[in-house]
Formats: sequence, C-alpha cells, structure tokens
Amino acid sequence: MTNIRIDIVTAADQEALHLENEAFDVFGCLIVSRINEKWEYDKELFSETTTMTFPDEAYAYEQVSQNGFAVAAYVDEECVGLAVIQKDWFQYMYLMDLKVKQKYRKSGIAKLLIARAKEEAVQLGKRGIYTIGQDNNLAACLFYLHSGFRIGGLNTDVYKHTRQEGKADIYFYLED
Repeated sequence: MTNIRIDIVTAADQEALHLENEAFDVFGCLIVSRINEKWEYDKELFSETTTMTFPDEAYAYEQVSQNGFAVAAYVDEECVGLAVIQKDWFQYMYLMDLKVKQKYRKSGIAKLLIARAKEEAVQLGKRGIYTIGQDNNLAACLFYLHSGFRIGGLNTDVYKHTRQEGKADIYFYLED
C-alpha cells in the first residue's frame, strides 16, 4: 500500500464524508484514575469479545466546513479513512469522528489522518486536538495513547439514565 493520499475534504471530494462505519471488536475497558494530579490507567479484558458498529452519520459538507473541517485518506483514489474535526471555544479542536475501513486498519492511516488534522488545527491557531473515547472501546483508547494523546479528563456521569449506563467517556488531548 504505497499510494496513500491524505487531504482536507473539499466540495469537489465531499463524497468522502459518506464513508460508512464498520464493525470493531469490544474486548476490554480502560480503567482511568487520577492520583496526585496525575492520570493513570489500567486495562480490564472482558471474558468475551463482542463487535459493535456505530450508526452512520449524515455529514453535509457545508456544515462540516462551517464548523471545522474533515481530512480523508485515499488509497488508489478510494476513500479508506476519515477524520471530522469541529471547532471548539477553547484552544483545542474536537476530533469528533475517526474511522478507517477494516481492510486498512493497523496500516498507519489513522495516525496519518490525526497528524494532518493536528497540523491543520495548529495552522488555525489552536494548540492541538482532543477527542473522547468510550472506556469500553479499549482498542481506540490504546490507539490514542500510543499515538501521542494524553488523558485529560474522565466523565463517569455522561451515560447515567441511558441504556449505556455504567460506561464512561475518557478525554484525550494531543498538542505540539
């Protein structure tokens, strides 16, 4: 796979915004704690692995470009990855969506998307990007940590009174 292209999505290639979500394995949980002003984590593996697929989004180019930007990854002109970045009021832009087709996962494409997104955020005057990972999406949480993100927050109440009660959101930050 030598022909990878990473570009900001424009009106001309807005079809990239319709990249479908694909299944991922749910096999464990990231257990986060804050001790002496320092974030720490441990991993808990589940006895059974399940799969999950997020619902597909209906991104509109006009809205995405007005609220931020998107970065797409192409292999031989086929869109195989997408990162959607949203403006926020503070010094980080929000990585609200990151997806790579299953066939291309673990090939470095997600890291390339993140690097380009961070570069664009810095060019726009921000310090970097942040994202939110569900604690039970261990693969994603570990990916962010191995990609240079640091833990910056934990929300244990966000799923209360929902069907996902018991889950937590972990906030990850990446900056220069």
